[in-house]
Amino acid sequence: MNISKEKLSKARVLVVGDVMLDRYWYGAVDRISPEAPVPVVRITREEERNGGAANVAYNIVTLGAQSSLLTVVGEDEASHKLEALVAGTGIQTYFGRDPDLKTTVKLRVIGRQQQLLRVDFENTPKTEILASQSAAFATLMPEHDAVLFSDYGKGGLAHVSDMIEKARAVGKPILIDPKGSDFSRYKNANVITPNRLELQQVIGPWLNESDLQNKCQNLREQLGLTAVLLTRSEEGMTLFDSQGQLHVNAQAREVFDVTGAGDTVIATMAALVAAGMSMRKALPLANRAGGLVVGKFGTATVSYEELFE
Repeated sequence: MNISKEKLSKARVLVVGDVMLDRYWYGAVDRISPEAPVPVVRITREEERNGGAANVAYNIVTLGAQSSLLTVVGEDEASHKLEALVAGTGIQTYFGRDPDLKTTVKLRVIGRQQQLLRVDFENTPKTEILASQSAAFATLMPEHDAVLFSDYGKGGLAHVSDMIEKARAVGKPILIDPKGSDFSRYKNANVITPNRLELQQVIGPWLNESDLQNKCQNLREQLGLTAVLLTRSEEGMTLFDSQGQLHVNAQAREVFDVTGAGDTVIATMAALVAAGMSMRKALPLANRAGGLVVGKFGTATVSYEELFE
């Protein structure tokens, strides 16, 4: 099932959630430190990329659809770097700023082609700034074909339940990349896309496939969801909906880096659903996109040509 490039280019997805700046420091490791048993990395190159919800929005535009990004950041160097980076990709930015907030930065130190260390800089936003985000959401939402909430548990989605209600009232498809052990705040969304670990925190471990199916269908009914999409890394992904379940196998390939694969999966689903495709038809394409992106380094994206070649 293909979708024309032209049709996809008209699809608009509003991404709401926690953004971060992904910094990569690459260097040479020639010796061990005399001060402690750790490698000394001599930095030779630095790179900055869109992280978190910004990477999700970036995946949507790379695929050829349109995306707006609504978020809250600090009033700091990292936030301005990130906003410029995001705006440069053609995403419409709506950045709320809170001077007490530290924009999340994930710094990865890479030596000898592998990640040696990750350093996180972050804190949690105050509720006042988040309330202003709800007003901006109400204005932006009607202009979009689908809404995607990208929850990284950084506090940027404190009002997610109200936003879901507003989007649901006007019939917008709502997709959620969830976090935490309580999914009740995502009630009445169309689809949530947990990975195995995230789902296990909510429904507990499962004994076998039929146990998993029962638990997922119960969760779906309890929360009034249209579907639960479980991403299962090397086992592919499974969609649980009112018709039962639909499974697609992972595309066997060399896995280079799983960073951001979940972002690519939900971004592809959202772009295709916004363009009018059903979730069941979009599933194998989202699975393919996830398979393509794990063959690339760091938070990566997939183009229309790669997806449909």
